[in-house]
Amino acid sequence: MLCGGGRRPGPWRWPAALRRLSRLAPPTPAPADPVVVRVDSSNVARLGAPKPGPRPRQLLSLPPFPAGADPLPGRKVAPRRVTAVSWVKHYFADVPQEAVQAHFNRRMVFSEFSEHEVSAESIRIQKHHLKKIKHNDVMEPGMRIHLPVSVAEGEIKKRYETIPTATLHPNKDEIEYLRRLVIHRDSAILVLNKPPKVPMKGHLPVHNSMDVLAAAALSYGNEAGPKLVHRLDTESSGLILMGRTKESFTRLHWLFTSVNLAKTTSQTWNKACEAYAQKYWALVIGTPKEREGVISAPISKVLLDDGKAERVILAHPSGIDGAQEAITEYRVMGPTINGCSWIELRPLTGRKHQLRVHCAEALGTPIVGDYKYGWFVHQRWKQNPQPDFEPFTGEPYKLRRPEGLEVQKGSVLSKVPLLHLHCREMVIPNIAKFLSNTGEWHADGAPWAKEKPNLLRFIAPMPPHMKISWNVMSSYLV
Repeated sequence: MLCGGGRRPGPWRWPAALRRLSRLAPPTPAPADPVVVRVDSSNVARLGAPKPGPRPRQLLSLPPFPAGADPLPGRKVAPRRVTAVSWVKHYFADVPQEAVQAHFNRRMVFSEFSEHEVSAESIRIQKHHLKKIKHNDVMEPGMRIHLPVSVAEGEIKKRYETIPTATLHPNKDEIEYLRRLVIHRDSAILVLNKPPKVPMKGHLPVHNSMDVLAAAALSYGNEAGPKLVHRLDTESSGLILMGRTKESFTRLHWLFTSVNLAKTTSQTWNKACEAYAQKYWALVIGTPKEREGVISAPISKVLLDDGKAERVILAHPSGIDGAQEAITEYRVMGPTINGCSWIELRPLTGRKHQLRVHCAEALGTPIVGDYKYGWFVHQRWKQNPQPDFEPFTGEPYKLRRPEGLEVQKGSVLSKVPLLHLHCREMVIPNIAKFLSNTGEWHADGAPWAKEKPNLLRFIAPMPPHMKISWNVMSSYLV
């Protein structure tokens, strides 16, 4: 078809402004550096550059192992053989032996026979001949050991000024926070109310643990800091006991191991030891069949993931798998509300994860927030909530949150509750009455301490997430 004038129309020329808005416009070129969306702590999405890749490992190289002469000067007798851990400890005398041994346990120590230095570039292109070694491997002449620089940061010093938190040294705020946790202090012991999610013992990936913080903050002028008499799980909370002197730590450690082991010829002291007790409060899913009783179920440890993780289980009745005796007394404290019930636990032996395994496997009622030993029960509990019944009339009712009660993350009302296990009460002998400041032992009590009580009783308030659960579910507790 021809238009006026007999001219064939040419292609339509879109204005430049309209072309940029049309679908015919080519896509904008991709940026040279990819941009990712990040969400900060305030839940605000922002555009930013991608995170940098991992940095190459920084290794320290020890001198080659010498041949002929005594490789470890200072020893009275030259050893016939030198192990790898002895060779490392020789060069890091100021570092605690536990820190050196931890590097070997985590397979972070390497060896080579080459004369070339190991650099970051050689590690990146993998042009080196490093081999992981164990602590008991025998050193040979010309053998070199390479290990991370973190071994040189293992020395724990007393620091009271403000310092970065990404080190082994706690800062000023952490020291003040730890001192607020102390509920009792005398010449022999310290008693603290441990919050949840605070580890007890420090190692390579764990910096500010209770033992490290106590060494820096709770010495109170003594040359050595207090030592942990017993431990709690990282997720647990409640009372922990520390010995301020070597004598008090030793005797209390015997007491927590076995009452008979701590007894002496003193009737006064023995009677105080027999009154020793620990009581835990726990919120469990379900209700035990019996309202109270004694759980006598030995437990044993099994290794998972090629020894990288461990799990505690009830031991086989044959007893050939290294079982340990474990005894726990329990008492149900109230009715079942929202499918859960409060119980009181009194461990008569101190095994790792004893209370958690006894609740989950022996009673069939895992502790709320214990996903290690009660994962499948938690899933059924959240997916199929059980109806509640008023304990006096038997009529069903719906659990409601009290007005004005703030729901904190981790309580029984949250989707992912925290572990509800709390060491609430502890009764121990008043060891300061029997020990003098010089370490002298008085069987029937020191002459200047006749009026002091033979026993000490402590009660620790529950952490915030357990307080919320208690307030919600304690209407009918007996």
